[in-house]
Amino acid sequence: MKKSNNKKTRDVTAFIYPRLSRDDNLEGESYSISNQKKLLTKTAKDMGYTNIVTFVDDGVSGVTMDRPGFNEMMRQLEGGRASALFVKDLSRLGRNYIEVGRLMEEFFPEHDIRLVAVSDNIDTAEGENELAPIRNLFNEWYARDISKKRRISNKIKGNAGEPMGPPPFGYMKDPENPKHWIIDEEAAQVVRRIFSMILDGYGTEQIATIFEEEGILTPRAYWLKKGVKKPGKAKQQPSTKWNASTIVNILALQEYCGDVLNFKTYSKSYKNKKRIPNDRENWVIFKDVHEPVIDRVIWEQVQEKRGKIRRRKPKDGERNMFCGLLVCADCGHNLNFHFNQGNHDIKYFNCSNYNSSRGTCTSTHYIRVDFLEQVVLGEIKRLTKYAVRYEDEFQQAIMGSTQKTVELERKLKQKELTAAQARDTELDGLFERIYEDNLSGKLSDERFAKMSQRYEEEQAGLAEKIKTLRKELDKLSSEAVSTDMFLSTVRRYTRAKKLTPRMVNELIDHIEVYQAEKIDGEWVQKLTIHYNCIGALFIPDTESLPVPDVTVNTRKGVFVTYEPAHNE
Repeated sequence: MKKSNNKKTRDVTAFIYPRLSRDDNLEGESYSISNQKKLLTKTAKDMGYTNIVTFVDDGVSGVTMDRPGFNEMMRQLEGGRASALFVKDLSRLGRNYIEVGRLMEEFFPEHDIRLVAVSDNIDTAEGENELAPIRNLFNEWYARDISKKRRISNKIKGNAGEPMGPPPFGYMKDPENPKHWIIDEEAAQVVRRIFSMILDGYGTEQIATIFEEEGILTPRAYWLKKGVKKPGKAKQQPSTKWNASTIVNILALQEYCGDVLNFKTYSKSYKNKKRIPNDRENWVIFKDVHEPVIDRVIWEQVQEKRGKIRRRKPKDGERNMFCGLLVCADCGHNLNFHFNQGNHDIKYFNCSNYNSSRGTCTSTHYIRVDFLEQVVLGEIKRLTKYAVRYEDEFQQAIMGSTQKTVELERKLKQKELTAAQARDTELDGLFERIYEDNLSGKLSDERFAKMSQRYEEEQAGLAEKIKTLRKELDKLSSEAVSTDMFLSTVRRYTRAKKLTPRMVNELIDHIEVYQAEKIDGEWVQKLTIHYNCIGALFIPDTESLPVPDVTVNTRKGVFVTYEPAHNE
């Protein structure tokens, strides 16, 4: 009896499926969801179906068959919940020739489901329609054509500097001009705080924890509160549950400098909507289009720091501002942070390559943290005095130091590029020669195949190397260090009395640590400080700019004194 009731219900039940995507907006109001519902409901009732169930996909492309409403409808059809399906036309089912054809020729007949496509005059109860496969093919071609037109349109807009995506957290669309972004001050304050905390030495996990404890809304929760729709599926999680990955994504956005970055991602085809990261060389960047949320100098400092592998947490969780900044002067490896096991107040660094069981460095490069702090603070004070008292000489020294570093690196890269290009040309000649030898019979086919394969593999490697070297040379050529910019940063610390993580991060790129050595009966520890943007700057040792006088009793009866390496 139950089975009979189910069959009776199924016989009078029809599913209707309205679908709309951006592609269909071109077709006009007749394709709206509400109009499709009215048309399909009336048609189904006129055909005697009294139980109408609606499944909808609004804003989902017909190219993909993975749609929420469609998937649920197919699940219920497979379960025998309806005997008929009504759509406005076959393109509502999908614009995929193979998949829609499979449904019509296999799924619907197998499950005894009547398909009615109203505008296409298709009703499977009246027998097969010979035009249906052709219509399906045209529907797919339409999707491909629309995709092609949209790509061309996007390329034109993107190359003209129009933002191709929604504004990031901290910005919003200008109500008077949607193509322009303005600062959303409430969100921008959170963004500025993130950058400031990074420069103060906080890690991304720490920032996420602090924001969660303070009850700060995540970007998605903030947009939801403001009624701003964002693409993508939102994960169900508390509105104040920040993740370190969210912080990392915010820190990486160059858009906060006021720039527009287009073509950062792409899709392989109109059938595959997945966005794939594009090579940076294919991006189109327009600088200073919008008002910046973050000063460009601050953004670049953070990028530089975030690009390092920084070991900041020893076993008890304490952090040190020099972690990731100290480099062994002999082997180039990072120095690791440690505590003295007998006295935890004594903190020090030593070469990671020496500590390792497979290490190749012959010396420990041991250096105490208290000694390091005094030296670095003393050198920064010396730097600020030099900048203020001898401004012209300081600017010349910065320019000279920068130019030397960049020019040396540029010459090395250019030498590599010239050699790679010469070898590439040589291989072209060799290939042509063996080709002629093969034609004349001097070289067998087997030998020719082996040699040509070897040459081709070598040329493929050279092509990649040449491409990389050209990018690096372009970068070196475009790097213009602003002396005024660095000078303004230095001036902020003219009255510094204490070393802070932010001071270290803003001014110092890395520090080379030498092994302490005995000179004239005294132990001497040499260091070279490499500053951000300008590299190593050797300040003249004069009466007004004396080298910091720092001596530390590192162990019983042993005193170590600081001396700049290669001091001039």
